[in-house]
Amino acid sequence: MDNRPLSELVSGLVSDITGLFRKEITLAKTEASEKMSHVLTGVEAFAAGLVFAIAAVGVLLAALVNGLAAFFVARGMTEPGADGLASVIVGVVVALLAWGMIHRGLSTLRGENLKLDRTSTSIRRDAQMIKERV
Repeated sequence: MDNRPLSELVSGLVSDITGLFRKEITLAKTEASEKMSHVLTGVEAFAAGLVFAIAAVGVLLAALVNGLAAFFVARGMTEPGADGLASVIVGVVVALLAWGMIHRGLSTLRGENLKLDRTSTSIRRDAQMIKERV
């Protein structure tokens, strides 16, 4: 049994708890920094998806619609019908590409990916240890 006075035991406990909280704060900062890096990767993918979507609308709608319409006209379709069908086909393909890139970026930003798992586990473990000591 420990023969130290109660004041010394309480002082030691307070010191241990203070040190523990300092370590938890450091862990939380480190983990938050890692999560922010992960978030930035998601934001970059999302932004790239948006840029590609805008570029695709400008470039592909102009070039692909004309080329596809010419193909349909060569196969015997009327020019207005070929232009309309080509516009729909190209628009759907571009929309699907844009959706895929944006979806990838947003899935990286989901709340589950931003949880501070190690910190919360460590805090629970430390709280249990403190309960056992008190």
